[in-house]
Amino acid sequence: MTPALVTLTTDFGTRDPYVAAMKGVLLRGCPEVTVVDLTHEIAPQNLVEATLFLDAALPEFPAGAVHVAVVDPGVGTTRRPLAARAGGHTLVFPDNGLCSLFFRRTPPEAVHVIERCPLFPQRRGATFHGRDVFAPAAAWLALGNPVESLGPPAEERPLRLYLPEPAKDASGRMSGEVLHVDRFGNAVTNLPGGEELRGTVVVELPGDPVRIPVRRTYGDADPGGLVAVTGSTGRLEVALRDGSAARRLGLGTGAKVSFVPERE
Repeated sequence: MTPALVTLTTDFGTRDPYVAAMKGVLLRGCPEVTVVDLTHEIAPQNLVEATLFLDAALPEFPAGAVHVAVVDPGVGTTRRPLAARAGGHTLVFPDNGLCSLFFRRTPPEAVHVIERCPLFPQRRGATFHGRDVFAPAAAWLALGNPVESLGPPAEERPLRLYLPEPAKDASGRMSGEVLHVDRFGNAVTNLPGGEELRGTVVVELPGDPVRIPVRRTYGDADPGGLVAVTGSTGRLEVALRDGSAARRLGLGTGAKVSFVPERE
């Protein structure tokens, strides 16, 4: 049997006991489990950031892993707790669009509503489903049980989160926006990148727009210079060599950007 592996993605941070409580439940239910913290630093209730992180990280894990994602503004409401099987992975999550990008890449083969769990069946509060619903379900699945054992098939497919799509005009210019700013101050956009991409990224700022050359990597910029590169997620990002592009330009989520292709 493949060793049990569970990943955790939350917006809980690490100051409070919430993550530790979930890990305690996992270890009681499946003592041999290996728990990997994908991140607990999702901005509170930020579903877009969460779906970006999951899409970037989950494909790197081995088949058989169980992934728990809890960014759950609707905890205790009628939103469904779900367990899904997709591309050799098992996901446990609230039905609020968290897994939208991963499911776009890897459509689920089975999705079930979590209505029961033989582990800790009596405990189901209204405010901490990470501990009371999702962690027990993940431990049960890590023991080798199928998602079908947790409840009936979902009658409706998981909710899809709206993510802005870039627009392209006849000249090849693509218009989009910043989706996420990482800890280095790189502004990750929704514009698709590519190794052969040549041109300029234009950042729309009050006053004159800023034009930034597209290069292969960060070090291709002069020290302290702005550069646009195709990041590890395959999207164009605006960076500052040895600094924060977001701070330099005042960029945040939703900032308007465009890509202008190099003319032959």
